[in-house]
Amino acid sequence: MKKGIQPQNYKFVVFKDMSNGKTFLSRSTAYSKEMITWEDGNEYPVIKLEISNTSHPFFTGQKMLVDTAGRIDKFKKKYAKK
Repeated sequence: MKKGIQPQNYKFVVFKDMSNGKTFLSRSTAYSKEMITWEDGNEYPVIKLEISNTSHPFFTGQKMLVDTAGRIDKFKKKYAKK
């Protein structure tokens, strides 16, 4: 890897999933003017997310994103040997 191309200004940031209200603390280079008080009593910048691993259908198993059976049948029909 080349030296000097990775960011060096990582700071603690709270990410908030707006679809279910879950929050988690992580390090990031993302910038935000909004602040939130975390469980430890300190204030951190907050980054609002539309979807995260706590609400994404792949991780929760609640919904199927694509009709896999239909797509497989369509593929087989299209490329079947005649």
